Amino acid sequence: MGWWMLPDELWRRILELGTTSASASASNPPPCRLTYRDLCCLSITCRRLHRLSSEDSLWSSLLLSDFPPPPPNASFNSTSSSSSSSSSLKALYKIRYERNREQKRLAHRRIILRIESEVAESSRKIREMELHLAQEREKMRITVAELLNLRRVRQASVALKVWQPEVVRGTQKQMVEQCDVPVESRISALEMELRLCKQQIANYDKALKVENRKVDRAKEQLESVKYHPLPDFSRNGNRNDKHGIRRKRSKHA
Repeated sequence: MGWWMLPDELWRRILELGTTSASASASNPPPCRLTYRDLCCLSITCRRLHRLSSEDSLWSSLLLSDFPPPPPNASFNSTSSSSSSSSSLKALYKIRYERNREQKRLAHRRIILRIESEVAESSRKIREMELHLAQEREKMRITVAELLNLRRVRQASVALKVWQPEVVRGTQKQMVEQCDVPVESRISALEMELRLCKQQIANYDKALKVENRKVDRAKEQLESVKYHPLPDFSRNGNRNDKHGIRRKRSKHA
């Protein structure tokens, strides 16, 4: 006897067992159960299964398992009650499914915007730190040049106390006379300023490495989120997909 010879009562019982198997224990549903996709696939096979798979008892089980009702203290949605009373439960499932899909799409969009704002903020900080780093390096270059000149003046003032040719002595005397600041105190101040510049440059280099790593991680996360935009919206879709992949592999094996 072929499957098409089975009575409607038996087919109805098979479909009810397939859809209510997960609703009995929603926390740990079995891997084999009929989902909304299975019912939709059955509905396009023949007129008989289209009629049986559209019954409210089947979609009521799917509604309870995939979209459990809110807690008693939650706000009651009047649109859901009106739609359930005026249309079939299959249409109500479609409405809630599309609403859940839209919520997930908006949540996914918010995640992308948050990551993009983090990348933009980190990029702004990197530009500011690069600007400050360039200023500190220029400041250190000027400080080093002035420090070298003052050290030459100090060496010239020391060399004036010993005998040397008049040509060299005249050059050193002219260098000392052109310096109108106290050499030792100025050298000490420049050495302190040079140490501060080196410390600031090291801090900026360290902060730049941290921000660059942060930007790289955020960009990788953004590419991953954009590459995998939205998961399956059914609560058991991922598990069914895994089993489907496993069945395909075993079939090819």
